[in-house]
Amino acid sequence: MHPRGPRRALLALAALAGVACAEDKAATKSTSTTSTSTATACVATSTSGSFFDLRPDVAVIADKTTKKSARTEDYQARGWDYGTNFTMNICGAVVKGVEDAMGVEKALWKNISAYYVQKGQVFSLGSQSGTLVPRGRKLVLQYKDGSPCGADKSKRSNVREGSYRHFADDDEDDESKPAGKKSKEDDQKPGKGKEDDKDDKDDKDKDKGKDKDTDKEKEKEKPKHRKSATISFLCDRDPAVSTAISFVGTDPDECAYFFEVRSQHACAGAEPHKPGSVGPASVFAIIFGITVMVYILGGIFYQRTVAHARGWKQLPNYSLWAGIWNVIKDIFIILTSSCARFLPSRRGYHTLSISPSARNRNREDENRLIDQLDEEWDD
Repeated sequence: MHPRGPRRALLALAALAGVACAEDKAATKSTSTTSTSTATACVATSTSGSFFDLRPDVAVIADKTTKKSARTEDYQARGWDYGTNFTMNICGAVVKGVEDAMGVEKALWKNISAYYVQKGQVFSLGSQSGTLVPRGRKLVLQYKDGSPCGADKSKRSNVREGSYRHFADDDEDDESKPAGKKSKEDDQKPGKGKEDDKDDKDDKDKDKGKDKDTDKEKEKEKPKHRKSATISFLCDRDPAVSTAISFVGTDPDECAYFFEVRSQHACAGAEPHKPGSVGPASVFAIIFGITVMVYILGGIFYQRTVAHARGWKQLPNYSLWAGIWNVIKDIFIILTSSCARFLPSRRGYHTLSISPSARNRNREDENRLIDQLDEEWDD
């Protein structure tokens, strides 16, 4: 008995299994890091494993490489009672460029994904974003950093506060002086009242200027609220219905706008195989290979240590595999021999007797030879 052989076989098997597990872990880690670091735009995977891909719904600029099925125009959402319509795109900037967007820097005009026009002014609802958030059966896409909102409301409140402050100051002055009583100086110097009135006006103007400056400083200090658009995607499996955007509503401050989209691409599907990751077929192949190795090495270990077999007989179920091999050899020999009949023979040339008399002679000679053999056998 040689115990070193089985030990080496078992160690080799354990090493191969460890290498396979390490490769699986490395592949899963690499795929997870790549998926987190480089997330694909307009693609999402829910916590339950559902895969969503809205890239076919993105409107693109038509060129030579554009597919026929691709959308090349922006989406139009009717505003109904809002008084204006909305122009939008999904996960990308609008195809038709935007100019003179209110409160948006010129460098960011090319990134606007949703806007509307009212009284000749363009109001942005946010810049492009490809981050989809799965929430139950719905997908949510949000555009942010649009045009400022609520500016008129803040100005009105500041004006009201300033006027209230001035009226309060006047009331305090009136209360400090009792009604019907004047100072002696006012009685003695009648010409001085006009100067006091002028001084009071100048003071009020200065106060007004200071109030305006403080109001402007407060407006600068206050963070500007900007318009945003939230789009909710619903699954619609009807292939005859094209993707459309519907306006749902807005908040009282007209800062947040809500839309709804029905699309067949918003339905959950299976995630495609990523390059570099381990797919189901490769996992099955690895498991099958490990199983075959365990079967062969375990059989060799048993046949060598228990049955004391040597040579090819160490293989597990050697007699079975040898019988299968013999059957395969026999089938091969039968096929080759049957095919050899159709091949041209390589024998030498011989003359053919054409006359019937020659054929009869040959037959007579054969019969004589047979008769002689029969007589010899009888003797």
